[in-house]
Amino acid sequence: MSDTLSVLIDQDVKPKDVLFDALDRDASVQTDIEADEDIVIEALEDVDVLVTTSRLPVTRRVLEETGLPMVAKVGTGIDNVDLEAAAELGTTVVYTPGMNALSVAEHAVTLLLAVHRNVRPGRLALENGKWRDEVPSATPVTETTCGIIGFGNIGSRIARLLGGFDVDILAYDPYVHRIDTNLTGAELVDLETLLESVDSLIIAAELTEETRGMIDEAALDRLPSHAVLVNATRGPIVETDALLDALESGSIAGAGLDVFEEEPLPADSPLLAFDQVVTTPHIAGSSIRARSGIVETLAGLIDDHFDGKPLPQRFVAARPGETCLPERVRQNPF
Repeated sequence: MSDTLSVLIDQDVKPKDVLFDALDRDASVQTDIEADEDIVIEALEDVDVLVTTSRLPVTRRVLEETGLPMVAKVGTGIDNVDLEAAAELGTTVVYTPGMNALSVAEHAVTLLLAVHRNVRPGRLALENGKWRDEVPSATPVTETTCGIIGFGNIGSRIARLLGGFDVDILAYDPYVHRIDTNLTGAELVDLETLLESVDSLIIAAELTEETRGMIDEAALDRLPSHAVLVNATRGPIVETDALLDALESGSIAGAGLDVFEEEPLPADSPLLAFDQVVTTPHIAGSSIRARSGIVETLAGLIDDHFDGKPLPQRFVAARPGETCLPERVRQNPF
């Protein structure tokens, strides 16, 4: 293998200069491509490594037609990569589970507070020459009940951050043992109990076939009408049409959303019309500290792979010749 790698970097990956500085070899780099399967295939011709976020599709067809040797995925969620096809076709896939978990957890709590404290209505009031008497009174987070779906790296950190608000934490995660909630004081319950009991619901699960669409019309109907929904992990876990209906009817009080079923979120999305909805463009995991650490880690994994060194199992999502996914990837979608 030459000391010069051909690297395609998703435009969402940053800081790019950290990646270049951390690599021990020269890199011929491409950036800025559309998230279209045909365009990705064309761009990956003769590329050694794809460094990507969740934006680019790394499907079986992409892997079959390109023979891509390696995918380096930013973050924990790897639902945009066909891992079984990668292992079968000889593509090594590495990722960085847990390294941006605190950043995502902080953002989820930020969205939660922004909705409860009427940040958007307050801003709109100022823009329209109004003052506080035109803004609804805030609703508290302190001494309420918060439900967290998914109690892994992100969910457990959300619970820790909420500890200072003296909230009762209910958690739904069928892959977590009760001992894993000891440090947070969270109570593991079934999904129905959680939905019916909370003042706020935070989605902290990964996207799998098991979690896709789990917050649908029936789930939203179970929430109290004063409840606030927050989603900072994966958009398709929440059915958009069901959420729009719930917001329109007032069957929930509001939502804080960093992720969406369709990304980028269209500028004319009906979600943007609700005063009680706070939205951000999938930036929860993008703190400077988290992203710099992730990019440095991926650079080290890329160097080790092309130097023929063994890769730490923690960071390997798919390895050529493996007949099944690593246990941690397979077992815990939450």
